[in-house]
Amino acid sequence: MKNVSRVLLIVAAVAIAGLAVFLATWDIPAPTSKVEKVIPDERFPR
Repeated sequence: MKNVSRVLLIVAAVAIAGLAVFLATWDIPAPTSKVEKVIPDERFPR
């Protein structure tokens, strides 16, 4: 039982390390949709 716990701990550590490497090297594309919002003039002080 002690060996099974050790193997599961090692597998979990490798999985977490792999996830960290994946997220660190993932090239997430920037959003390409344009956002335009009209702001009324009443919101600005004069």
